[in-house]
Amino acid sequence: MDRFATLEPVKLYNSSSTFKASSRNSRLPSAKAPAPFQIIGRLPVDIHILILTYLSVPDLSAYSRASKAFANLAKDERVWEVRWNHFTSHSPNLPTVLDDLENRSKAQNGLLKENAPPTLAVDAEDDFGEFTSVNAPKDEMGDFVGAFPPHAVHSPLPDASFPPKPNYRSQYVRAHTLLKPLLSALSGAPHAVLSTLFPSPSPSLSHQAHTLRVLSSFLSFRVKPVREWQNLSSALRAAKDRFDDGLMTAFDTSDSKNDEANMKETSQASWDIWDGPPDRWELARAWADKREIFYDQSKWDPLENFTEDGQLDFDAMDAFMGHVLRALEEHGTRAVNVFPPEAGVLLAFAERLAHEVIAEYIASLLDRAREISNEMFLKAAAGSFKEAWRLVDATFKVASTRSDAAITQTQAEDVVYRMFESNMDEYLDEEVEFINQSFDAICRTWEKQLSERATIPAPTADHARFLSSHNPAQVKRTVLASFTDVLLLPVTIVPRTVGHVGKAVNAAFTTGSSAAVQGISMLNPQRWGAPSARDGYIQDFEKGNAGMLFEIGGDEDDEEDIQEKGGTSSRPTSMSMHSTSNSISSTLGDSSSQRSTRQSSTTSTGVTTPAPSASASTASFDKMELLLSLDIALELIHADREALKRVETFIGYPGHYGHRVRDTIEEIFVLLLQALGERHIRPGFERATDQMRAYHPEEHEESQSVAPLLQFFELAHVGDTMQSMIQVYFDKELASHIDRTDFLNTVVREKKRFEDILDDCVAAGMNAGTDALMNQVEHVILRLTKPREYYPAEDAAMDLGPTQGCQEAIKCLGMHCQLLKGSTSKEVLEVFYQEIGIRLIAILQKHIKRQIISLNGGFQIIADLNAYYTFIASLKVPTIAAEFSYLKMLGHVYVVEDAKDLAQIVRDVTRYGGAYRPEVSLHEHVLNGLLMIAQDVYEFIQRRSDWKKIEKTVDKTMYNLSFKEDCIIS
Repeated sequence: MDRFATLEPVKLYNSSSTFKASSRNSRLPSAKAPAPFQIIGRLPVDIHILILTYLSVPDLSAYSRASKAFANLAKDERVWEVRWNHFTSHSPNLPTVLDDLENRSKAQNGLLKENAPPTLAVDAEDDFGEFTSVNAPKDEMGDFVGAFPPHAVHSPLPDASFPPKPNYRSQYVRAHTLLKPLLSALSGAPHAVLSTLFPSPSPSLSHQAHTLRVLSSFLSFRVKPVREWQNLSSALRAAKDRFDDGLMTAFDTSDSKNDEANMKETSQASWDIWDGPPDRWELARAWADKREIFYDQSKWDPLENFTEDGQLDFDAMDAFMGHVLRALEEHGTRAVNVFPPEAGVLLAFAERLAHEVIAEYIASLLDRAREISNEMFLKAAAGSFKEAWRLVDATFKVASTRSDAAITQTQAEDVVYRMFESNMDEYLDEEVEFINQSFDAICRTWEKQLSERATIPAPTADHARFLSSHNPAQVKRTVLASFTDVLLLPVTIVPRTVGHVGKAVNAAFTTGSSAAVQGISMLNPQRWGAPSARDGYIQDFEKGNAGMLFEIGGDEDDEEDIQEKGGTSSRPTSMSMHSTSNSISSTLGDSSSQRSTRQSSTTSTGVTTPAPSASASTASFDKMELLLSLDIALELIHADREALKRVETFIGYPGHYGHRVRDTIEEIFVLLLQALGERHIRPGFERATDQMRAYHPEEHEESQSVAPLLQFFELAHVGDTMQSMIQVYFDKELASHIDRTDFLNTVVREKKRFEDILDDCVAAGMNAGTDALMNQVEHVILRLTKPREYYPAEDAAMDLGPTQGCQEAIKCLGMHCQLLKGSTSKEVLEVFYQEIGIRLIAILQKHIKRQIISLNGGFQIIADLNAYYTFIASLKVPTIAAEFSYLKMLGHVYVVEDAKDLAQIVRDVTRYGGAYRPEVSLHEHVLNGLLMIAQDVYEFIQRRSDWKKIEKTVDKTMYNLSFKEDCIIS
């Protein structure tokens, strides 16, 4: 029967005693709040708590009466945390105000110790727990009766082992208890609210402001201490306005008396009750409105910055800015001393000066400059911004007079940046357009100068050539050093008249791209000790002087010398600044031995003209280097640098305009590279290349040099100097604005493209020049080779030295190879030397096959081939040296008397390292044999004078038959 015993009810909750203890200890941090996922009614606990945070405090009593669970929720810390945090965040002086109110309350009531009215003990399980009491105070206004008895905060806990810790609810209870008695004053007459809140003796202005601020936060929509909080908040707002009006009147009176102590106290009180944005603070705005600086602008005319001839002169703006900065120093110092630092009055005053005074002045100035020209507008924009920037230093200087002044350098700079933003879009667009037009005008002027002349303009007396100097590399380094000095000269951003401090420097360095050559005219190489170009450099190379202009070798030492002296290496692979090793021989200084048959004569006007014996076409080649102009390059760089320096004035701009400024800096440099590369360097080199292709050596038989190639080397020096100037300009001015390691950067890519343009132009010119050079060499060999040079008479004296044609050909090649050295890199030199070697082999093979060579003449052939090999070996190109060694061995076939031995030499194809074409003979095709012969060698031995005598023997030894006897060709 026990199995069917009646089930007894099970207690699902703790006992009442446990609940009482839990309720009494709920204020402890360790008390567990309801879980968020717990459901009360049909809503989760989180929803209930969110609702409670928006209820007014009196409504919490009605809410808690609904059930015991609601009563527990009304005590939840999450409800009071939101309310308390909002209260304290808008009342920074809340603890001080509460302490003052508590002390004043105790003093008024004579309570020296804790004394609380009697209350009834309430059971924790009572649904109305802690929301009713007896002996309710009369000032509770009947809407929250007995909610927070004074002793509730300080009541001892049952367990002394847990010391009391303040929580959000207890803190709010204390604040509510102390502030609620003050609310009754807000129900009186509006004019009596302040006197009721602060009876005589009145507390300090600071205490009154703090109290009003605390009450304003207390009566906010997030706290709602009483049901009539909205009406009371309106009354408090009116009282605050009346209080602020009184402070403003007192501040104005103190300002007129220069009483900074009273001004400081009054402004602090006004700031304490101000709950709007700092820039709208009425007291500070009213103070600033009375400064005369905002109303005396009629005394300053922006148009006075223009001279009678329409040029800029910023003396007027300099005086204007001095007046503004004096006002800033005077009134800003007062603002720093009397206003709270956190109010930012000095910064607001400086910003108002910038927008209402300086900006208006600049706007009129720029409007007038725009009417004159775009260039004037650009100069005026950069100059006026530079002048306005003085406001930044003055503001920061004034702010630094107070240690706790809350103004940073960035904030001071932002004042001017924001002021000038309205002009930035137009300025940046105009800067790019103007520099593009300037480059186009410079290039068009140069193109017009060339097109208006039938020939290239003759070089003037002061025009120095690199190749006619003692050391072209040294001249180039001097040019770059002087160019670097020019880059260090200041660019005029703020034009002033002569006589002002610092104006002498600006006057010495005239602005404007048209005066660029005047500022850097000292970059002419002749001004640094280069020999006169009147005699030209071709004559020095054509005289029969044993001394060479340059010696081979020494590139590494000279390159180190460049780096030690501050030179700049333009590129690692091509057109880099390698120097030549030694200077011209001292014998070149003897004028009697240096005059050639083609030396130039200098006219009385100083223009270098060719001698009458020179042909007109040769004279035109004498001026090919003038297809490129260093003056044009300098003028382009100068115009670009002026624009760059103007744009750099705005380099510190933050945000969007900062990105635009950096993009503009990159764009104007890219435009420089395009103008110099596409509009100047490429056309000049293309015209030079065309002239070299039109060169015919037979028309210049009196010359041992290739005039267009010599001039092209000079042109290469000029082009390399331009590229080095661009590199120096890039390193000095542009490198700090871009990431040089970013291969996707526009400047990096365009600079590489510019270098490629120069490389391609030099390569194309070198190809045409090589053709012209080798044609000249072939012509020299043909012209100077005597008819019986290699077939001398039997009784003729033997001279085993090279022939005249060989010597002159080597001299011509050596001279031109040395000239190229120092204007390009070793890689380009090696390619050039290799091409010369390949073509020279073809010329010599062709030349030998045209000759009839005797045994004695064979020794002459060997002497010539040895001389050619020695020259090629001096170029230090192993592959070509090997080819010439095989060609030198080929000369042995002309000094072997025995025909059978000669046949063995011809059969040995490995003897020449595969340099000559092995080919199957006709007989081998017929017999299907495998014997291979060196057909090229066979063709060479056919030029022997005794070939008809030894032909049968050689053929029989080589093929074991005779073509004429054993082969029938149908």
